Amino acid sequence: MIASILPTYSRAPLTFVSGEGSWLVEQDGRRFLDLGAGIAVNALGHAHPGLVAALSTQANTLWHVSNLYNIPAQQKLADALVEQTFADTVFFTNSGTEACELAVKMTRKYWFDKGAPDRTEIITFSGSFHGRSSAGIAAAGSEKMTKGFGPLLPGFTHLEFGDHDALQAAASDRIAAIMVEPVQGEGGIRPLPDVCLKGLRDLCDEHGILLILDEVQCGMGRTGKLFAHEWAGITPDIMMVAKGIGGGFPLGAVLATQNAASGMTAGTHGSTYGGNPLACAVGAKVMEIVGDDAFLAEVNRKAALMRQKLEGLVAAHPGVFEAVRGSGLMLGLKCKAANSDVVSAGFRQGVLTVPAADNVVRLLPALNIADTDIAEAVTRLDAAASGIAGGDA
Repeated sequence: MIASILPTYSRAPLTFVSGEGSWLVEQDGRRFLDLGAGIAVNALGHAHPGLVAALSTQANTLWHVSNLYNIPAQQKLADALVEQTFADTVFFTNSGTEACELAVKMTRKYWFDKGAPDRTEIITFSGSFHGRSSAGIAAAGSEKMTKGFGPLLPGFTHLEFGDHDALQAAASDRIAAIMVEPVQGEGGIRPLPDVCLKGLRDLCDEHGILLILDEVQCGMGRTGKLFAHEWAGITPDIMMVAKGIGGGFPLGAVLATQNAASGMTAGTHGSTYGGNPLACAVGAKVMEIVGDDAFLAEVNRKAALMRQKLEGLVAAHPGVFEAVRGSGLMLGLKCKAANSDVVSAGFRQGVLTVPAADNVVRLLPALNIADTDIAEAVTRLDAAASGIAGGDA
């Protein structure tokens, strides 16, 4: 008999009932140090008092009215995002997947309105992840994502990550946009070098192509800038945001320039829940905290500390780990042992990590993780590595 919850997840044998900061409590009382943060969602950890207060205040005032009416919390968050980013306008969604859908629609409507309705092709890259909707899986294109779900949405050209010659050859007047993650998350914590991101911007400008950045996982302070593309000194035309922007409350957004969004007039897109008062009240508080320069400076300091300790971990266990990769507090341990074994060994030591492609274990802690918790996390990862068969004790 099928389970009452559709069995699409391979869940760990853990059931958490409470959390505070970087710690989760299992129903049997065990405490776990959380280096996954709900897959980069809990940007400020669990039960952050500022977010709890923002949500509680809004919950006691107004929950939902729909986008038939003005929503003050939505306006406040949109204004903050426009003020602190490249964007001229914002559309709120409930998730990164929905943000991807709109980014694709916005791109194609842009070219339709420019008199080029056949200019629909979007270039994407191997190892990418853009959600699990029809557009998202078609954009990623991997067999793991698409097998059994055909026919796929057409209009995507898939190139190998890092193949500059193929990219130059593919760029033409038929290409509507290039969609890329500045740091691939699911693909194994693979940062796109700044020079490559600058090259993409130049290529798009040369051919009149829109640049779409997927910052669902790498955005909202995760790399030590509010958004990862800022390190390269470039701006996109369209950007997808989610995960950390809600600090644990479902929220996503598409940010765009006035030009890129010019086709999205009244009636072309909508959402019943997107930008609801509850989500935007929390999101506005997240922006207030994470968008502060002093907070981001602390993210960079903590990232340097954590990376230093992880480099020592890799050196101590050459049979288990190969290298540290990533940016800011979006880090990956490239493994020699099976990454699933490393994750499982972490469970036994009370530390939570997230697997990714390319045999990588993702470390995505809360951005405000304490220094003492960083030290404790690496101590527990060290014990986990020592417990892996064939590891280096």
